[in-house]
Parts: sequence; C-alpha cells; structure tokens
Amino acid sequence: MTQMLKARQGKITEEMEMVALSEGFTPEFIRAGVAAGRIVIPKNKLRNRSKICGIGGGLDVKVNGLMGTSGDRDDMDMEVKKLKIIEAAGAHGFMDLSMGADIDTMRTLSLNNSNIAAGCVPVYQAAKEAADKRGLMVNMTSDDLFEVVEKQCQAGMDFMAVHSALNMDLLKILKKTGRVADICSRGGSLLTGWMFHNDKENPLYAEFDRLLEILKATDTVLSIGDAIRPGANADSLDQAHLRGLMVAGELTKRALAAGVQVMVEGPGHVPLNHIPSAMLLQKRLCYDVPYYILGFLATDIAPGYDNITGSIGGAFAGMHGADFLCYLTPAEHLGLPNEEDVRIGVETTRIAANAANVLKRGGAAWNRDLAMSRARVSRNQEEQIKNAINQANLIAAFAAQKPSHGCAVCADSKCPADVAAEFFGIS
Repeated sequence: MTQMLKARQGKITEEMEMVALSEGFTPEFIRAGVAAGRIVIPKNKLRNRSKICGIGGGLDVKVNGLMGTSGDRDDMDMEVKKLKIIEAAGAHGFMDLSMGADIDTMRTLSLNNSNIAAGCVPVYQAAKEAADKRGLMVNMTSDDLFEVVEKQCQAGMDFMAVHSALNMDLLKILKKTGRVADICSRGGSLLTGWMFHNDKENPLYAEFDRLLEILKATDTVLSIGDAIRPGANADSLDQAHLRGLMVAGELTKRALAAGVQVMVEGPGHVPLNHIPSAMLLQKRLCYDVPYYILGFLATDIAPGYDNITGSIGGAFAGMHGADFLCYLTPAEHLGLPNEEDVRIGVETTRIAANAANVLKRGGAAWNRDLAMSRARVSRNQEEQIKNAINQANLIAAFAAQKPSHGCAVCADSKCPADVAAEFFGIS
C-alpha cells in the first residue's frame, strides 16, 4: 500500500514521522498533506535508506542534483564521485540520467552509493536499448517501454520522471503555433520522434493506467515530466506550454484517484515576470501537488553561469510555491558537468532554496540565517562555519586572515559591530 493510501486510512507511517521531525510539524500535518496529495515522500518500499525527506505544501524547498553516464563519457567511477558530491553538498535527491553502455550496473551503483531520494527517466534507457536491439529508437514497442519502467521501480527508484503529459493533440498545437525552441526536453524529443515515425499516440499517455499500476506496486513517486517545457524565455506561457500543463493536470487527477503519489515537473526558461503566473497556473491546474522546477532560467544569455540564472529564477519560484528545485551547473548548455560543476550546482541551488525558505519566519532556515548574523557580529568563526553553505571555503578564508581580527574588511579601523556595542549596547 502506498504512503498516500495509508494516509487516507488515517495511518501515520514511520516515514511521515521522520518528515514531521525534520520539518518541525506534527505527524498529523504530514499525514493530511500526503493524503491530499500536497506532500509526497519519495521512498520506494524496496529500498532501505535513512535520509527521508518530504516535498510539498508547507515544507522547506528541496534540492535535486543530476548525474549519469552517456555515450560521450561513459565513466561510472566519475559518476559515483559526482553522486557522492551531490549528497555531501546537501541535495535531498538525485536523478540518474544514464545512457551509457551498461545502464543497469550504473543504477545499482547509484542506489548503493547514496542515502537520498533516487530518481530516473525510463524513456532514456528504453530508447537506448531499442537502438541497440532493434536498430533504431523508433522501433521501440510499448511493452519495451513499460518493461523498463517496471525494472527501474523494482530496482528501488524512489521517484520517476515519466513523460506522460505529451500527446498528439499537443504536438499538433506546437506544430501549428511554432516556437523559438520547439522541444528542449530530451525525453520529449525521443517520444516525439517515436510518435511521428509510428503515427501512434504516446504509450505513456495512452496506457497511463498501466503506468500507475506499476508505480503503485513499489510506491514510486510519479513525476509527470514536462516534455513541452519552454526552452527559451520567448516561449514561456505560450499555447503549448499552457496546454501541456492542462494535460498534466488531467493525469494528476487520475494518479491521485489511484492513490499514486505524484508531483509535476515544470519549466524551463521563464522570465521573472512570468514566474508568479506560471506557479499559480500549475498549482491551480494540477490540484496543488508538489511542483518540481527545472530552473527557472531567468535569462538566456549566460552560458557558463546558468547555475546563477537558474538560482535567480529558482528563488522566485520558491517564493511563489515551488517545492523541489533541480540544479543547473555552469556546464548547462555547454557540455557534460564535471565534479566541481556538480558541487557548484548543488550549492548555488541550495542558496536559492534557502532564499525561499527564510520567508517562513521562525523556521529552520530563518533561524540558521539569524545564527549566522549573530555569529558575524560577535566574530564567532566557529558558529559562522557551522552555519555556512560551503564550510570549506569559509575555513580557508579565515585561515588567510589576521588571527587578531577575525575579519579582513575593516583592517585596522574600528569594527562597526564594536561601535554598535559601545554606543548602543548591541551585542
């Protein structure tokens, strides 16, 4: 039985209690949120791990990282290193996007070397295996695709991005209206090619009930993939984007009725003035389920700095109700990220999440910010290090300073904190 169905029976599970403790809420608050679909707890019942998080309404914004092999760089050891960096840097989940030679082995390594929520995109493996076994990806069968979904669920994946909110009607709208960047989703492009070549509906949409039964068996959270998300700011909130949200909403309702935990993935490239509307529409159309943000990228002109553009948009999105932020690294739009890119991506996205989380005055993020401010005023280096996102950087910076002062800014002049303490009694 899924967490959602247990919650609807009034049961408070161990996972709900763990989320309540970490978030500072009562177990009943978490149970009610899971029952209504506003909160998901990504925890495959076949996978044992101790770090459990909740994602959704009222909870702190969470952060997700990405890793995985590819045909260009099929180095499993590197991906394991990246995964460990993702977790050590403070991410709450990761997605294994592998398309290398041995996807099953990489998945096993990913699950064995992590203690956070694990996600995947089944169409990637299905497409790779169809090309290997049948000559072309477009020769993939519906059964091929669902066999991969089931294999990945049974392996222990906690959440799964499934591009079900893509159908022929939506592609006709996109073909008619046009875009600057028609489709930027890899999964969306793979399925679009398959649909046009075979002149058939997307199996993940046409056989959605079949998908739900597979996910339900292992309580794998369905993340409805945004196959039609805007890939340029100019495409934000266009007709295809909005229709894609409507389809996602229709499928969300069916998932909730079936007792399957569900969240919805979202754009993408979205200018700052569109973010409130994009968030409002998603929550309204998709029954307030958690929103998993792939961005938002607030501008399109910053290759090499998309970790920053994504964090600017991510902070705004979090302020307006986003629940789960997928990181972007400095390598976005340029190539495959290395280990340092991954670390920077997680930490930058954590800053964005924290900027949204501190809005809950009195919560954990607010209290941590307050502790950092007080530690700066008192020049308590130990407390500053304790509360820093990147502790190693701060340790190195302090080591390079004059030990007598503890802050390099004022040099030999009087510290403003000391002036305040002397004249106003502030400490």
